[in-house]
Amino acid sequence: MSISAERTTAGWVASDQVRSATLCDCGMTTTAYSGALDRIDRHSPFLRGLAQRRSDLIAVLDDAGLEAALRAARESDDGSAASVAHALRREKQGIALLTALADLSGTVPLETVVAKLSDFADRALDRALAAAIGERTPGEPVRGFTILALGKHGSRELNYSSDVDPILIFDPDTLPRRAREEPVEAAVRIARRLVELMQARDGDGYVFRVDLRLRPSPEATPLALPYEAALGYYELMALPWERAAFIRARTAAGDRTLGDLFLGAMRPFVWRRSLDFGAVGEIRGISRRIRDHHAQGQRFGPGYDLKRGRGGIREIEFFAQIHQLIHGGREAALRAPATLDALAALAAAGRIDPAEADGLAEAYRLLRTIEHRLQMVADQQTHSLPRDPTALENVAQLHGLVDGAALLNLLAPYVEQVGAIYDALDGEGQGGLSADAALLDDTLAAAGFPDPPAARARIEEWRSGKHRAIRTPAARDALEAVLPGLIAALGRAQEPQTALLRFDAMVAGLPTAINLFRLLEARPGLARLLADILAHAPALAQQLGRAPALLDGLIDATALAPPPDTATLIADFGAREVGDDYQALLDRVRQKVGERRFALGTQLVAGSTDPLDVAAGYARVAEAAIETLAQATIAEFEAAHGRVPGGELAILALGRLGGAALTHASDLDLIYLFTGDHLTESDGRRPLGATLYFNRLAQRVTAALSVPTAAGPLYEVDTRLRPSGAQGLLAVSVASFAQYQRENAWTWEHMALTRARPVFGSAAARADVADVIAATLGAERDPVALVADACRMRREIAQHKPAAGPFDVKLIAGGLVDCEFAVHSLQLRHRVGFDPRLRRAMRMLADAGLLDEAMIDAHALMTRLLVTLRLVSPSSDAPPEASRELVARACRQPDWAALTAAYGAARSVVAGEWARIAGCEEEGR
Repeated sequence: MSISAERTTAGWVASDQVRSATLCDCGMTTTAYSGALDRIDRHSPFLRGLAQRRSDLIAVLDDAGLEAALRAARESDDGSAASVAHALRREKQGIALLTALADLSGTVPLETVVAKLSDFADRALDRALAAAIGERTPGEPVRGFTILALGKHGSRELNYSSDVDPILIFDPDTLPRRAREEPVEAAVRIARRLVELMQARDGDGYVFRVDLRLRPSPEATPLALPYEAALGYYELMALPWERAAFIRARTAAGDRTLGDLFLGAMRPFVWRRSLDFGAVGEIRGISRRIRDHHAQGQRFGPGYDLKRGRGGIREIEFFAQIHQLIHGGREAALRAPATLDALAALAAAGRIDPAEADGLAEAYRLLRTIEHRLQMVADQQTHSLPRDPTALENVAQLHGLVDGAALLNLLAPYVEQVGAIYDALDGEGQGGLSADAALLDDTLAAAGFPDPPAARARIEEWRSGKHRAIRTPAARDALEAVLPGLIAALGRAQEPQTALLRFDAMVAGLPTAINLFRLLEARPGLARLLADILAHAPALAQQLGRAPALLDGLIDATALAPPPDTATLIADFGAREVGDDYQALLDRVRQKVGERRFALGTQLVAGSTDPLDVAAGYARVAEAAIETLAQATIAEFEAAHGRVPGGELAILALGRLGGAALTHASDLDLIYLFTGDHLTESDGRRPLGATLYFNRLAQRVTAALSVPTAAGPLYEVDTRLRPSGAQGLLAVSVASFAQYQRENAWTWEHMALTRARPVFGSAAARADVADVIAATLGAERDPVALVADACRMRREIAQHKPAAGPFDVKLIAGGLVDCEFAVHSLQLRHRVGFDPRLRRAMRMLADAGLLDEAMIDAHALMTRLLVTLRLVSPSSDAPPEASRELVARACRQPDWAALTAAYGAARSVVAGEWARIAGCEEEGR
């Protein structure tokens, strides 16, 4: 079947160019709805089951149309509650199937679909209420009990798999009740039975889920409220948003006279002739809280929340409601409950831009239509696009599109348009901080600043335009807009004054701060995270000072998740844009690596990721940068010098990169090797001998990885671990490397080789290098000489590079260097446990009975501490008092005291094990 998407009055639906299909075993062959049936069969288990059970309705739909089929779907009952419940569930099945077929086939618009669903909800509530009352008081008519519909039910815009959100009001004087029964007791029992009849499940499913939480004070009030009590609440106690919710309220079922009377009495509280800034502000506040609370669904793409996401359904509804509240008190024509009607009325009255109204209406139809597709799959009240590619493709194909990418492409421009329109509205009318010194001091003190006058002085400097970034009127306007939220966020930091000063330093280095201020204003949650970064992580604060745009990357919620695998990072880093040259690639890789490293550091500050996983993430980012830049550099080099036949560059990582566990401050320990015959010459227009060729190429790769560009620095590259150290060639052949390791290498070089790992080169080249490493490490050696060499090297390190302080986790006695020496000595002595990832190697040694298992936990604790302190206290001093809780949490300890105790215990374990293995007690370390 060939399917294409076409625009209709329903929005965007599938057009089926082949009109013949059969659905499963239902035996129905149809014409107008064959494409929809086929898509149901393949993509909606819920609807497929309904189609098989209700094939009679499909025949009526095809022969006589939707209205006739809907009439045929109505089930009769004998008036008893059980009969009503059964009839309503059967009718719900029919309604669900018929509206889905009409929707998927494009034979009716969205407005008709949601109206039919809403009308059925009204009928269902009416019949269920009558049954509940009749069951308790037989023969009594429905009176004194009304059901008010709010939300999408109130505006006759119900979702395909929606709840209903009623408010139940009763009149104590006219409500039918049993003898000696209090009115409230009777009303509550009726309400409970009503809810049970609507949402209890049986073999035929359910009718509607009923959510009564929109009633006043739901945690303390009965399910049904007396008329006068409810009216008094809305008159005297209701929050602005609660009154604003009645924009879409209507009497849906029950005693309609009572319901209309109540809504009439409510009208003055909803539609005020003077502008209700409280209600408008409350709706804006709700929107901001939704964006912040549902952060995972804000970014468009898989997982995007069609309802609550930026640019989603809720923002279209809020846009209309805000303008209705502003103008509807004086213009009754603007009080249309339905969103599409409201947009049209506002545009006709000149209250909103007609082009914006049209754009929002189109987006609303599309978003609601796709929302229905999500819910049709399994009758679940979901609003988020699936993250799983297969599930996303299934929804897209149910809609009649080719795949998930086509669905995203369809939605993207509308989501962006809605978000931009709503963002512009949300920027209006924000309050600011007082310019009065006394009032500002009070505000700063309340926010948490220990020295309000000092903080005020900094703000006054900003307002005076001391920094060039805040000298223009536009920048000062942006500053005033962001100040309330910024000060609140900085005040919540452990050290507000420190955070404020670091923010000041960051702004001082900017050419303009407009974009920074607007970003923080639009993302209050980001401002809070920034405050924590500035308070706790000077390394990240310095990085932000050089590149404030790094904050942009934190808008995406995935920034607080570990980076993807290396292959995905390579694809991201290496994706070139039209017109890109080598220099542009260097800049872009620096920018993307900077964003990834900054995000990883932020994860430590936020406490969202284990430092061990952060360390692995840093390493994956570095490997991807090496692969991307080495490939690009080789291509540039080959353009001038050609290739060396049979030869290629390979890069060996050692140290922390070899062990796949970097810190924020780690450099890259690399050895450059090349395969093939060193006597060969390249075949380019400017040929070079192989040795010179690969040495110059290695220099270029080092520069690509280390030289600062306009986008900033990247990595420090350390090549001193190569054969013969700084005096040797930068790149040597694999054969020469093997010979050097066999004949000339020192013990410390073999110890370093235990953490060597090829990170660049073809599979064959990497295998060649790995074979050399394996042969070198597996060679027999004198255990006495090995221990003596290891002890001598450790003494030299202690003498020439002593620990910088008690929290120099790496160099302190019993620290990570002692741990590594112990492990590497065992590996070389016993020729087992070879894995460049130290924790894996330790596990292998422990399993072999060669290493105390306590070393594994000690190493993990100290690695977590090292990774965290590189951000929080780069000087290796004890972290500031305010940051100690963060460090303890990162190290999986309940508090600072517990961490220091655990740190001491870990050092004791390592020191004891190193002394046992080496048999030498070093002094003075």
